[in-house]
Amino acid sequence: MNFDLPEDQEMMRDMFARFLDANSSMARVRAAAPSGFDATLWKGLAEQGALSIRVPEAAGGLGLGLIDAVVLMEEAGRTLASGPLAEALVAARLLAQLGSDQTADLLARALAGEAVVTLAFHDLAAQPRQWIAGGLVAESLIARRGDDVVLVSVPPSARVAEDNLASTPLAEIDLAGLPQTVLASGPAALATFAAGVEEWKLLISAALAGLGREALKLAAAYASERKQFGQFIGQFQAISHPLADLACEVDGGKFLVWKAIRDIADGAPEAAAAVSIAAWWNAGAAARTVAQALHTFGGYGLTTEYDIFLFNLRAKAWPLVLGDPQRLLDEAGRRLYAGETAALPEAGESPIDFDLGEDARAIAEEIDAFFAKHVTPEMRETFHYSWEGYNPELNRKLAEANLLYLGLPKDVGGRGLSAYAKIAAMDALETQGYNNPAAGVSQMVALIIQRFGTEELKRDVLPQIMSGEVICSLGYSEPGSGSDVFAAQCRATPDGDGWRIDGTKMFTSGANLASYVLLLARTNPDVAKHKGLTMFIVPLKTDGVTIQPVYTFQDERTNITFYDGVQIPDSYRLGEVDGGVRTMSASLELEHGGGFAKYQRKMLEAGEKLCREIVYQGEPLIEDGSARARLARTAANLWVSELLTYRATWVIAEKKINLAYGPMAKMFSSEKFLSDARDLIDLTAPLSLSKRKGPAAEINMFYRHAQGSTIYGGTSEVHRSMIAERGLGLPRTRA
Repeated sequence: MNFDLPEDQEMMRDMFARFLDANSSMARVRAAAPSGFDATLWKGLAEQGALSIRVPEAAGGLGLGLIDAVVLMEEAGRTLASGPLAEALVAARLLAQLGSDQTADLLARALAGEAVVTLAFHDLAAQPRQWIAGGLVAESLIARRGDDVVLVSVPPSARVAEDNLASTPLAEIDLAGLPQTVLASGPAALATFAAGVEEWKLLISAALAGLGREALKLAAAYASERKQFGQFIGQFQAISHPLADLACEVDGGKFLVWKAIRDIADGAPEAAAAVSIAAWWNAGAAARTVAQALHTFGGYGLTTEYDIFLFNLRAKAWPLVLGDPQRLLDEAGRRLYAGETAALPEAGESPIDFDLGEDARAIAEEIDAFFAKHVTPEMRETFHYSWEGYNPELNRKLAEANLLYLGLPKDVGGRGLSAYAKIAAMDALETQGYNNPAAGVSQMVALIIQRFGTEELKRDVLPQIMSGEVICSLGYSEPGSGSDVFAAQCRATPDGDGWRIDGTKMFTSGANLASYVLLLARTNPDVAKHKGLTMFIVPLKTDGVTIQPVYTFQDERTNITFYDGVQIPDSYRLGEVDGGVRTMSASLELEHGGGFAKYQRKMLEAGEKLCREIVYQGEPLIEDGSARARLARTAANLWVSELLTYRATWVIAEKKINLAYGPMAKMFSSEKFLSDARDLIDLTAPLSLSKRKGPAAEINMFYRHAQGSTIYGGTSEVHRSMIAERGLGLPRTRA
């Protein structure tokens, strides 16, 4: 897996960034209006090699790959480069691919920045009058005309200036009466042109991702300096949290472009749909981002004194030249579910890699083989995503096969999987329908005992955990503290050679099944709340422990546990007195990207099955275009959840700078799990109301399961604050 560009591409990015900072400043962007074309900038881009980046070397270009082009386009989007750059890059490549000696001079002038060549997106045979990006300044354009691909000469008289939304060089041109030269004809030529349009979708998507990220940067900077009611407005969650949501969307859009390129390079069957989804996603994400960024500026954002309005208008002007972005989602639905194919551009070399590796594939195969050999149909009937699916016999067998504590370091006795292999292992377990939250908590307890426990705990308790004979639950949350674990009021007071525990813990899931609870207790009420905490192992069969069930509508049981004068020896203390925060930090060794993608994937699969089963107006529901589009949207959310999780995992594994990437993965995936669960239960109603065994029961269950995903493991609000502060540089948030 790799999310880094190699050194040469980073150097290229830096070169384009420095050039565009100097030559596409907001002052230059404003000066380019009303035509929206900066001829000096265009010439400079040509001199930098930008216009020839996708032209084969044999035709005088640089012959670089799609990743190189999207790197350029991200910087062009960030700086609102004035000119039809995405269209020109594609047109130059098409001219090189389909042109002849008669068009060589035009190609040379286009690459030198002396002539602008652009695209017409729609078939001239059906739509001769079209809106053309760059049409106001283009000398020529390339278009499809029936079975031909033609070069259309556009005389100055046909380029009529017209006021438009963002003062771009847009023009509506009647191409029917203009000189047209056939470049090539037949299926191969049409496929080449169609591939060019697909490439444009990726290039404009990259530009929108760059634009969106810069808009967020401007909004965050303003929110960090603007004061209202005596404090920076960025401290208000009403300001910071929407920006945090959009940071996930913008990063997700960038990664969708990368995924599409990787899929094209790998020949993945979903590659064409990935292109459509990248274009649809980025058009929407950019529009939402610039709207929220402008809102952050308040009334000042409406004035032309601030630059944010420029981003607002370009975010619409660039993608809409193709038409309504919603059609791209419809297109993705057809490509995913109706067998529609598309010609795709050559990707070239792609250093970006989302492959989990051979170790990941090996552990997935091992898990599949284990379940095939050891899991009976009766066991499968008890599987559940919650603690209710705990099976003591299977727990022991997994421990014997060293498949129970997959992320636990080898020096503690665990499998010690890499972060990448652990993702594959969790996916393999989900494919089997098996979830074991008890293992996740128990391996954390085992690690803390190994790192901070006494010899007695290591001798008497740790072996029981490692053998799978016992499981542990977690005693952090309390009735009055929720996600604020440092506000714990459950008291531990010295009592002879040991401790007396008094208090209550809430949501102690699995306590009715577990032998021990990892309990966070207050040992010093006279210091800052995070300094007066100590960690203990408490046997749940001890006198004074009362476990009371709390049932949820998700078909699961959690617990409230009461501790009334519970006596434990000091040897069951973990770490130093008042050192609970440091002791808890040991669990960071198990840190990974997090997220709910594995559930989203299973939910999507269940939705697809139901849409093939349900009959709507005499046909399977999957034949309905709106149903396909909604499934495609769910797929898009799944892909972004996976990509954000991969990024979070990668930065941890490779020790890269981590700007709240884990919270981004968890927050985004849980929110989309919830919203897509709502949509899919609607889409497949009324069958989805039943708990009939099969996909209907799964959709029903996922709808109920998803309700808690934005709460446990840290609420979305907590994670949004982390993203805002660490990812966007906003001041510490306040409600």
